[in-house]
Amino acid sequence: MMISVIGVGYLGAVHAAAMAEIGHDVIGLDVDAERVAVLQAGRAPFHEPGFEDILRRGLAAGRLRFTTDYADLAQADVHFLGLGTPQRKDGYGADLSHLEAATESLRDVLPAREGAPTLVVGKSTVPAGTARRLADRVEQVEGVQLLWNPEFLREGFAVKDTLEPDRLVYGVRDPETLPAVAAVRRLDAVYAPILARDTPRLVMGYETAELVKASANAFLATKISFINAIAEMCEAVGGDVTDVARAIGMDDRIGAKFLRAGVGFGGGCLPKDIRAFIASAEEHGVGESLGFLREVDTINERRRARTVELSGEMLGILRGRRITVLGAAFKPDSDDVRDSPALDVADRLLQAGAQVTVTDPQALANASQRVPGLVVEADLATALRGAELTLLLTEWREYRDLDPVWAAGLVAVPRMLDGRSVLEPRSWAEAGWELRALGRSAPTPGPAPTAAPAPPDTARTLPALI
Repeated sequence: MMISVIGVGYLGAVHAAAMAEIGHDVIGLDVDAERVAVLQAGRAPFHEPGFEDILRRGLAAGRLRFTTDYADLAQADVHFLGLGTPQRKDGYGADLSHLEAATESLRDVLPAREGAPTLVVGKSTVPAGTARRLADRVEQVEGVQLLWNPEFLREGFAVKDTLEPDRLVYGVRDPETLPAVAAVRRLDAVYAPILARDTPRLVMGYETAELVKASANAFLATKISFINAIAEMCEAVGGDVTDVARAIGMDDRIGAKFLRAGVGFGGGCLPKDIRAFIASAEEHGVGESLGFLREVDTINERRRARTVELSGEMLGILRGRRITVLGAAFKPDSDDVRDSPALDVADRLLQAGAQVTVTDPQALANASQRVPGLVVEADLATALRGAELTLLLTEWREYRDLDPVWAAGLVAVPRMLDGRSVLEPRSWAEAGWELRALGRSAPTPGPAPTAAPAPPDTARTLPALI
């Protein structure tokens, strides 16, 4: 099929390249001419393992190209909407202006057709009721059907999650009608290579599909904030949240995933999506039912403040002290610093008067743009040298596997705050480090090392995802 993808930011660009990878002819559109030029040249405008490989394959095969002109999309069989829905500046609600503008621009170039329907397929995360409202506009063009097909991508695994999803969700106006059945068959044809691997496919109404995405993000955020609230209790009574999480995670009703206490969640999805869910619930008169999500958000924000407080406790005073922060991206295998807990904590420490150096394998350019005046250093050894306190705030593999003896030979004081609960306390204590982690008691430091071995090779080889 000929497919268009409107909005080639993180979601749309990955989806466009993935659709070309499974054999479709794809044209991606964006109003950002610079981004379009970068993608057309075969360069990834963001860090995502495996993405640049499928981007270049699609371009080389002639199955993928990019444009800024809506007229180029007119003859496509299926149009995917991958526009961002950021938080509104005047409240918690989602800003749908980019999505609405794109839908109107597409509507203006769609030809009326008979026979197989032209599909417009929304992938953006939106409040319940958005798809039905957009359908009322776009389906005024004869032969056009709108479906809602929410994405469930994890940054760092987006290529795999697109090509090998754990489920496909289709939202339609009325699942039982003949037009809906025809539209579902059309979208099944798009995803045929994926469905051939027995990927579950669920068909439901518009509002239900929209709520699946919102509910998934809200549940994950709740689970993270729950264990972080337990971490606060552990600190108060002298417990160890890691042991609590391990024990309750063995209950298959609960599960172990997303039960690692730390500095909290961030990025361009969970924070703004749970706030949009709160706003949507209030608009529909059920705000009290989802009121707990406000506390989920509050707990998450409180973890960042607690990390700064604990830094002060470890140093005695923050002003003038040399601090190194390991990580700027909101999660490993990404250069995304949107609402990054690591970058937020670094900025708070900077505002408190500390001398802060941030290092990260991929996100330093974005970090510098987001927090001007922050000292960034790409080389890990240089970043560690002379630090009086080191904070691990993004769990990149090179930080999880950091040799504590080697690191102790670089810092001024072997003092570590593990904001992701990923370091093994005993080995760090034996190497002479004072190690603290949110929700965990501190082990007694062992003797300082007598000699430091050569630094490890921190070069990373990313595994192939396809």
